[in-house]
Amino acid sequence: MNNCIVLDGRKVAEESNSKLSAQASNLTNKYGRKPCLAAILVGDDPASATYIAMKEKACKSVGLETKTIIMNKDSTTEVVLELISALNEDENVDGILLQHPVPKGIDEIVCFNNISLNKDVDGVTTLGYGNMAMGLDSFGSCTPFGIMRLLESYQIDCSGKLALVVGRSQILGKPMSAMLLNKNATTITAHSKTENLPSLLKQADIVIAAVGKPKFIKCTGLKKGSILIDAGYHPIEKCGDVDMNGIEDIVSAYTPVPGGVGPMTINTLIYNTIKSMEKTFNV
Repeated sequence: MNNCIVLDGRKVAEESNSKLSAQASNLTNKYGRKPCLAAILVGDDPASATYIAMKEKACKSVGLETKTIIMNKDSTTEVVLELISALNEDENVDGILLQHPVPKGIDEIVCFNNISLNKDVDGVTTLGYGNMAMGLDSFGSCTPFGIMRLLESYQIDCSGKLALVVGRSQILGKPMSAMLLNKNATTITAHSKTENLPSLLKQADIVIAAVGKPKFIKCTGLKKGSILIDAGYHPIEKCGDVDMNGIEDIVSAYTPVPGGVGPMTINTLIYNTIKSMEKTFNV
């Protein structure tokens, strides 16, 4: 398919970062401080540390301040909650990020839900998800919201389309389905117990692969002319959730891996943090 479009998340994120940098500069000049993201890293997981470093670098590149708090892997839920409470009260902090996953001894959902709704820039609280699903004001989870912003930047209209989300995680699959539904897509959420997945893939106009398994979906099983968003990334295999061999002959548009969804996730975290500061000062 000669007119297949590569949905370049890296390019869109760079263009957005340029605008966000100007917004951050204006806020800093007007209110005497930079928009600030506080990141909590519990434990010594190398991948999590890498993700935090990437987010720090991206935030600083557009003029945000970052505060990274590294906690011992033996920290209790109560100790993490105390830190979250302090950050909730800190008037100079606009967003709070608790890096996922946390060590097994910590109740992640309880910690997420203690983040102030006004500072939930990663879109992980239950109430934030509920507000988003109901079309109320909230910060959308960064990966699905980043995907929606990427689709919008390429003027892809979801209305009336059959959208299939393969995956049902709390911070990707479920909010992704709700966001698509809010844009008038007819949405199906598939998962590990879905029996007729090949049939659904052949029918879907838009496929969001978010199952977390390398090359789980064969692109040859997709509907001709459909749109593919691969939200997976597996550093060992260096691939996403979709086997991309021959992809350009099948779909009308797709996200590359890497360079598609990933850059939009980090960009959206920055976007939400700046929005949080703007809300604080009623900008």
